Parts: sequence; C-alpha cells; structure tokens
Amino acid sequence: MNMKMTKAQSNEKLLAEDRKRLHDLGYAQELFRAMGGFSNFAISFTVISVLSGCLTLFYLIPSNGGFPVATIGWPIVTVFVLIVALGMAELASAYPTAGGLYYWSSKLGGPVHGWFTGWFNLIGQVAVTAGIDYGLAVSIDVVLNAWFPSVPAKLASVLAIDPATQWFTLGIYALVLAIHAFLNIHSVKIVAFLNDVSVWWHIIGVALIVAAVVVAGALGAQFSADSGFKAIGSAAPLNPLSSLFAIDPKFNATGFPLLYAVMLGLLLAQYTYTGYDASAHMSEETIGAATKAPWGVVMAVVVSAVAGYALLLGLCAAVPDLGAAAGYINPVLYILESRLGFVLGTLFFLIAVGAQFFCGMSSITTNSRMIYAFSRDGAVPGSKAWHKLDANKVPRNAILFSAVGAFLLAVPSVFSQVAYIAVTSIAVIGLYISYIIPIILRLKAKDFKPGPWNLGKWSKPIGIVATIWVVFIAVLFMLPTANPISSKNFNYTPLVVLGATILIAASWGLGARKWFKGPVAQGTAAELAAIEKGKA
Repeated sequence: MNMKMTKAQSNEKLLAEDRKRLHDLGYAQELFRAMGGFSNFAISFTVISVLSGCLTLFYLIPSNGGFPVATIGWPIVTVFVLIVALGMAELASAYPTAGGLYYWSSKLGGPVHGWFTGWFNLIGQVAVTAGIDYGLAVSIDVVLNAWFPSVPAKLASVLAIDPATQWFTLGIYALVLAIHAFLNIHSVKIVAFLNDVSVWWHIIGVALIVAAVVVAGALGAQFSADSGFKAIGSAAPLNPLSSLFAIDPKFNATGFPLLYAVMLGLLLAQYTYTGYDASAHMSEETIGAATKAPWGVVMAVVVSAVAGYALLLGLCAAVPDLGAAAGYINPVLYILESRLGFVLGTLFFLIAVGAQFFCGMSSITTNSRMIYAFSRDGAVPGSKAWHKLDANKVPRNAILFSAVGAFLLAVPSVFSQVAYIAVTSIAVIGLYISYIIPIILRLKAKDFKPGPWNLGKWSKPIGIVATIWVVFIAVLFMLPTANPISSKNFNYTPLVVLGATILIAASWGLGARKWFKGPVAQGTAAELAAIEKGKA
C-alpha cells in the first residue's frame, strides 16, 4: 500500500509540474495526460516501425547495388539520424507541447519560422501516414492473393498499372484508414496500450523472422537430397559474410554509376527513420514530459537501429537468390516462402503486416496531435473544428482530418503510380525540413533556456552535423533515380517540394503574416484553470 501511495504521489507531483510547465508555455491542460515514459517511447518506435519500412523498401537492395544498401547504408544513416534526434530531444525537453517542432521554431525564430515548420511537418506527416497505410494495403493485397489467387495483385510500377489491382488496393486502404481512425477516436488509453503491445510485437517479430529464415537456411544446406531429410524450403546455402558487404554491379537497375545507385538506396533507412517526433507531439499526454518525451525520441531511434539492422542482416543472409527476389511480387515474401515454405512463409509475413498496422495507427495519432496543436493557434483553415475535443478529450475532428487527407493523397495511385510517388515523396524531405529548422534556430538563439534533458556543450556540434546531414539527404533524394530519364521514371520530388514551398510562402506573404503570431497564450492562470474545468 505504501509503495502504491508513493507511486501515486509521485505521479501527482509530476502531473502538477507538467500542468505548471504547460501553463508557463501559455496552454491549458486539455488533453488527457496518462502516458508513461514507455508508452511515449512506444509511439515513436511504432511509427518508425522497422518491420514496416524494411518490408516496404526492401526492393531497393536488389535494384541499387545489392546488400550494402542495407549492411553498410543502415548503420551510416543511423548515426546521422541519431544526431538529428538528439537535437530534437533537447528542444522537446525545453518546450514539452503537442505542437512540438512548430512551437519550437516559433519561440526561437518568430512566427514565420513557425509557419514554415508547422506546414512542412503537417504535410510530411499526412504523406507518411499515406505511405504507411497504403503500404499496409498493398501487403494485405499480396497476402490475400497468395491465399486466394483470384484476388488481383499485380503491383503497380512506374511503367504500368493494373486498374483492377489499384482499385482493390484503394478499397483496402480506405478500410484500414477507417479502422485506424476509429481506434484513435475511441480512447487514448486504447492507443497507448496498443503501442505498448507494438513494441514487443516488433522486437519478438524481428527475432522470430531472423531466427526462422537463418536457421532454415543453415539446416537446409546441411543435408543432401538423398540424405533422407526433406528441407521445407530452399536448400541454397546462406550468403557468406563477405558477400553481404560487397557492392555488386549486377544489382543496379538505375542506369547510373554503381556508387550513385547505392547512395540512392539510402532511402531504405532514411524513410524508415521518420516519425520519431511523435514522442514530442504526445508531450501533453505524457506524465513527466520534460524528461520522458526527449528520451522517447532518442530511445526510439536507438532500439530501432538495433532491431532494424538485425532484421536486414538476417534477410540478406537468407535470401536464396537476390535477383529472383527482385522479380517476385514482394521480395520479403519471397525470402520467407523460399526458406519456410508457403504456409509458414505467408504466416510469418503476417508478422510484418501486423507491424504495419500498428505503425499506421500511431502515425494517425501523432498527426492528429500536430493538427490539433497547430489549429489551437489558428494556423489551419477551419481551426475551431480541428482544435475541438470530444468528451474523452480526444481530438476527433483532427483524427478525421488526418485520415481523409491521407486517403486523398493516395487517390492518384489508381491512375498513375508516378503521381502517387510524387505526392508521397515529400514525406521524408518535408518531415526532415521541419526537423532541422528548429535545430538551426537553436544554434543561432542567444536566450535559449534548456530543459532538464539537454546536450550541454555538445548542443552546437550536434546541431551543425544534423544540419549538414539533412541538407545532404534533401539534395540526394531530389536527384534522378533512373537513366535514361523519361516522363515515366522522372523524379518529381523537387517539383513537389518546390510546389509546397511556394504554397507555404504564398500563404504567408498574402495573408498569414498579418494575422498569424505564432503560439498564442490561451489566457491567465485563472482562465487556463477555467478552460480545464470546462473540458473535464
């Protein structure tokens, strides 16, 4: 009983400190604050989702230089992503609000920086949600086709699309978004619980997949056909360690020099490492947010780094024929079916599909909190509706905004895969632009007051390296991806980013600069208390 009382008292103290800190930042405690540190970490870890990102972009390995895209590319990207995450974590501690990055930029650089950061973050988050849940819909389509061949599953490419498949996938996508919206609307406690489950689903899932394919490969290679042992799957030996780190010119479908192709393949890791700002956006629902939110940001990257590298090494070691994997409906499914047989292979593939489901659910959670916070300061058209909370203190309208916006982004996939890729390509670049703006402003700020979690003397060098890396990937992922360049393989990312930048700048110059003042205090201490009482 004493221990329970002590824990309860500790939580009450933290809640009081959180409320006071939020009041100091100008906001009332409207959202339901019940998340612990593990749940805060879990949502960023779930949105990163190594099983989702690696499953979706594994095709880059056989098309962009072979195994080193994963074996060398993953750890390189990890180092720099961790540096970016450290810079963000320091700011999350200083300003623990649901607005996160947009709030940080506004306070450090003024309304114009907050405007650009907020809109790049909002657009990037909607695009990431679209990428995750559409990828989930494609994976569900692949599994259904494996079990029921009459289900259309001729996956689209930049060269051709199959209308029957695209419409069917879009239908699955709409259903997935509806389920994710329902879960998020129902209760933040449900979402927090599922995020906690997701952590173990990912960790155990990665361990099971890696162990299964590696053990099956090792056992299959030990027995000859006349030994009396019948292997479940392929008896091809595991790929030797030396081949896993050797760039192979035969795996280059880009038409560009090999080294350039491998650099483009860094998208595998960089796309996977998106969404760890989720911990910051959940600050107003986290107990002890000034320390737990920054740790959530950093630890999500660290744990994902280990789990993701183990997964990629295992899959690369186990693939019987990388060229054959490239031509299969899904290269990861090819590895699983080759090593484990059809039944076990498809069942193990469902582990990754489940991870994608958790990932999409959490992406809508964090996206809706950003919309809610940005609308709280009047930045989004129809702000009153998106800032409104229901009886359970959940931003229902913002959740619907996120789901509908993500659905609309995927509609072009029915008619043009290139158009859909162009729309969603802003996900990585848009998010990382929003990540780096406040870090750059932190470098220039002279009156920044760090929170309890801070980098000390390392703040400046970390900020400089983070900036260099984001500039590098922003340029890299806007370069051509195939040669010769045609209308069917043209990388429209620069046009999408430029278009978004022009729209954001135009909206600022033509009106927002006159009325948008950045974060606006909701009132005096008494008024904030009244808001909280009215929302209780």
